Amino acid sequence: MLKHIVRRSLTGAALIGFLAGSGSAFAAECTNDVWNKVMKRGKVIVGVKPDYKPWGFRDESGGLVGMEVDLAKEVAAVMGVELELVAVQSSNRMQFLEQGKVDMFVATMSDRPDRRKIVGITQPNYYTSGTNVMSPKALGLTEWENLRDKPVCGKQGAFYNKIVSERYGAKIVAFTGNAEAKQALRDKRCIAWVYDDSSIMSDLASGNYDEFEMPLPSEDDNPWGLAVPLAERHCLFGNLMSGLTYNWHQSGRLIELEKKWGIQPTKYLQDQHERFSDWLAGK
Repeated sequence: MLKHIVRRSLTGAALIGFLAGSGSAFAAECTNDVWNKVMKRGKVIVGVKPDYKPWGFRDESGGLVGMEVDLAKEVAAVMGVELELVAVQSSNRMQFLEQGKVDMFVATMSDRPDRRKIVGITQPNYYTSGTNVMSPKALGLTEWENLRDKPVCGKQGAFYNKIVSERYGAKIVAFTGNAEAKQALRDKRCIAWVYDDSSIMSDLASGNYDEFEMPLPSEDDNPWGLAVPLAERHCLFGNLMSGLTYNWHQSGRLIELEKKWGIQPTKYLQDQHERFSDWLAGK
């Protein structure tokens, strides 16, 4: 599949020349310090999640695996360097990048304006999450209107609560934490638990919720962004990641990885695949 992204014969030096010739308005400001360090070291250090199955988690041997780990492997392969994975959390992933503990990260991070001021989030976004519910398979929910006037568990302060309450008339039963909300769902105190669909899919992939499902189409997409150092967002490193992500969408690679890791198909990836499709393909 990587042959659809960048030819393996493209060396690090040639890649630098290729990207440097892109005519970026930011080129004069680029020092490419981290990029140069990676190429000199012969290894790229990528931050990934260790506890968010199936995007990033530890297998039985303790190794890091998952959809985002596969993306990190492809980054290293295209750059022609070795890969070192570092486990990061939501609370420290940006700090690790700022402090140089990782060269980049791909770690389930939503793309937000405030975050773009701290790290270099490249475009296009590679994934997304949205609002959805987890409910017992036995209920057979098929549409959001099924929640109207019904008790739905939620976490106190989560914006998802307001959405399903105002839009669909659900009666939110809010709990201090997700663990309490999900236990209430098990105890049949509500018909569903409303939250981020990626978190729900992570629970469903854990094997602890086999009697539950995520039956509704996700709403209110919140795109995810991978990140390089802020200073290199429009330089060699950032341009490479933008190109890779574009090709992951165009080739359908992200859809393939979604299927590989048993992730419920997202409309976002289908839409992006069509958006970036080769207009000559199939002619």
